[in-house]
Amino acid sequence: MNVLVIGCGKVGSKLATVLDKLGHDVCIVDRDEEHFELLDHEFSGYTVTGIPIDQDVLRNAGIEGSDAVIAVTQDDNVNIMVSQLAREVFHIDTVLTRIYDPQRENVFSHFNLKTVCPTNLTVDAVCAALEGAVDLTQMTFGTSTISYYALPVPENLVGKTVHDVIPEPGRILFGIQQPDDKLMLADNNQQKLAAGDKLIFAKLVD
Repeated sequence: MNVLVIGCGKVGSKLATVLDKLGHDVCIVDRDEEHFELLDHEFSGYTVTGIPIDQDVLRNAGIEGSDAVIAVTQDDNVNIMVSQLAREVFHIDTVLTRIYDPQRENVFSHFNLKTVCPTNLTVDAVCAALEGAVDLTQMTFGTSTISYYALPVPENLVGKTVHDVIPEPGRILFGIQQPDDKLMLADNNQQKLAAGDKLIFAKLVD
């Protein structure tokens, strides 16, 4: 794929390096040329210095031939504007954007943009760890991220059924992972729970 990365901070430089090593054609844009020093010394992609919201800068970076644009600057406003330009002006189908402020998600949803919010993802991961989650997986569907995590079956639920599991508000019981790693969907209310089982919950993160 031809991938255009906007922002060469810690995330952007790492992302560009990884995509480059995976064989993608990568160009990364940043307003500060010194930031390109964060790239791996084996990075074989292109770098463009300039203001990311300048259409001429984006054209010089090859946005018109890009398969995907990923905006990961440290400025939510810049990420929003770059994403809008990529989608509305250059008609890029795959536009991924990082945002820090969860309150701005409605803006991105209005433009049907896929977002990654490190604030929400970090809070979700920490809360799951505090609850004793043994596995945590986050997946993106459309413009939303869903978190799946596993919790050991509490002693008071051993021998009882799926019907007796009452998820906390905002969560659903997705399935039961048995000790042999077999997954049973939680569509059978009479499925009995055993010691060693794990309850797989799902919740909307952002």
